[in-house]
Amino acid sequence: MYKQNAGLLPVQFYVVAGLIWLKLVLLRVLFFEQIAWEWIVMDLAPVLLIMGILTVLLPRRMKQGAYWSFNVILSLLLFAASVYFNHFGSVPTYLALYELNQVFQVKESVESTIQPVDYLFFADLIGMAVYAGLRRWQRGPSYRGRSYSGVTRTAYSRTQLAVILVAIIGGGTLSAYSVHAAGSITNELVQAESAGFLNYEVVAALKAQEDNGLIGTGDIHETVAKVNTLEASYPYSSKPAGTVPDYFGSQKGKNVIVIQLEAFQNFPLHQSLDGQELTPVLNKLAGEGFYFPRVYQQIGPGNTSDAEFMSNTSIYPIGTLAMSTGFSDRELPSLPRLLRTKGYEAYTFHVNKAGFWNRNELYPALDFNGYYDKDDFVNDHFNSFGASDEQLYITAVEELAQLQKKGIPFYAQLVTVSSHHPFKIPDSFKKITMPDTLEGTMLGDYLTAINYTDYAVGTLIEGLKQQGLWDNTVLVLYGDHFGLQPQDVPPEQVEEALGIPYHPRISRFNIPLIVHVPGMTEGSTVERTGGQLDIVPTVANLLGLNLKDEGFTAFGHDLLNIDRNVIGMRYYMPSGSFFNDEIMFVPGKSFADGEAVSLDTLQPVADYADYEEDYNYILQLMGLSDEYVKLLPQR
Repeated sequence: MYKQNAGLLPVQFYVVAGLIWLKLVLLRVLFFEQIAWEWIVMDLAPVLLIMGILTVLLPRRMKQGAYWSFNVILSLLLFAASVYFNHFGSVPTYLALYELNQVFQVKESVESTIQPVDYLFFADLIGMAVYAGLRRWQRGPSYRGRSYSGVTRTAYSRTQLAVILVAIIGGGTLSAYSVHAAGSITNELVQAESAGFLNYEVVAALKAQEDNGLIGTGDIHETVAKVNTLEASYPYSSKPAGTVPDYFGSQKGKNVIVIQLEAFQNFPLHQSLDGQELTPVLNKLAGEGFYFPRVYQQIGPGNTSDAEFMSNTSIYPIGTLAMSTGFSDRELPSLPRLLRTKGYEAYTFHVNKAGFWNRNELYPALDFNGYYDKDDFVNDHFNSFGASDEQLYITAVEELAQLQKKGIPFYAQLVTVSSHHPFKIPDSFKKITMPDTLEGTMLGDYLTAINYTDYAVGTLIEGLKQQGLWDNTVLVLYGDHFGLQPQDVPPEQVEEALGIPYHPRISRFNIPLIVHVPGMTEGSTVERTGGQLDIVPTVANLLGLNLKDEGFTAFGHDLLNIDRNVIGMRYYMPSGSFFNDEIMFVPGKSFADGEAVSLDTLQPVADYADYEEDYNYILQLMGLSDEYVKLLPQR
């Protein structure tokens, strides 16, 4: 019988606590590319607290197993957190667990973001497994392990008791302090850096509790009144009240096709490589219609599905949960719902399964008549999703032509996937040749995929013309979100390849928005800053729909009829971040220690004090958007 001093605090307490702390420090380096020494103790505090509690509550025979189980579980979480950060560029909270079922749908994309350093979170576990295996082999098959005596409770010495008290009381006190201090910080990245990863999860949980979950309390009409009052305080337009907006009703009764372009940034437009236009089709559309070069993504953790949500509702995503997951049980005010009251039918087309991102629930919530998903398209095995953009458009044109023959106007949203990360497309679909310097690089693959996506849009246009739909259809095209991450494609690589300036945030979040309308003889480039929330009001104006008269609360604005704009963004940037017509602003702990960058020069702006009103305004507006969506009736 193996004997051990009943009062001895297991050495694994110190070993496991130290290993976990080192892993949290490693995560801090991966997230923030530095170690803030004054904050790393905040990583150790919750570890000591949890380890101390396990020590007090568990009998001796269970302690070591519990310590190492805690190590294994946390190692898996830290690995997942690092991969998540690589893929999305934000620190995950426990709410991200709601979306774990989506991982296998984008397995190829996620696997490509795993870095070799991520496996360091398992180095100690692998080492211990090898060591244990060797020890067992050396002892031979008769070894059955050692068992403790019948000790189930521990009598600790004063020194050992002091260690446990320091772990529980000290760790708990420091954790509570860091959670309280971080709660007053607007910037989630700074929150995570100052509080440490584990304490940050508590900060996120407390914030979620403050937000009252997904069900709001109050009167939605009072919230709408507050929105109207706030918006009246911002100088969007200098036109007198009651003035008929420009282009109002110019496309009344026309069909509408909205194309959401996967991972499509704005920078490839009007660029060439070795004399090859990267986006000839979009370039032509931009020259014939309204082109908005200063539009930025506003998505939250739902990514592509959040873009679908916003482009149909003009409501901000809440930033903690995919809107398709959290709000598809609501009756969502949407452009499809509004147009159906005007005699339209509304359909959406996506070559993946509708269950991905809970779209099978989102689409009815948006009041689409129906949707077409994976089984409705010819699978030409373009990528892991199945059908190519060409097949998406072939099916869409066939179905929409049937509505045209019946004399029914339609609203259709087409969601592309051919340019999805990691941007690998079959050789037979490639329409451009990359120079040797880009061949096999992620940038080269991205530009090749973008070029194919552009080509496929050309096949859609030809199909619409052949079916007699082109001259009766408003065509809207926009990017859902960025494609390139700075750690995969440094800005310098883009600048060298294309000879253009490229900012790691401004250029990355800049997406194209093009609106092609029948009868327009000369294109118009609209330099107004905008976002995905502005699509509904802009299209509604063209169709002759006054949203206020329709009782439709939009948090975006008609980009054709405002003199100034400001849009908020969160999740991929800290809460309180915004773009206006002059700068991109990102807060630090508050407005005072934030940073501003000029949209014109892409250079830092030292004096940004005049923009504090925009900061306070956008925080209020996004807060009211959250309040509004939570008060929407359940269906």
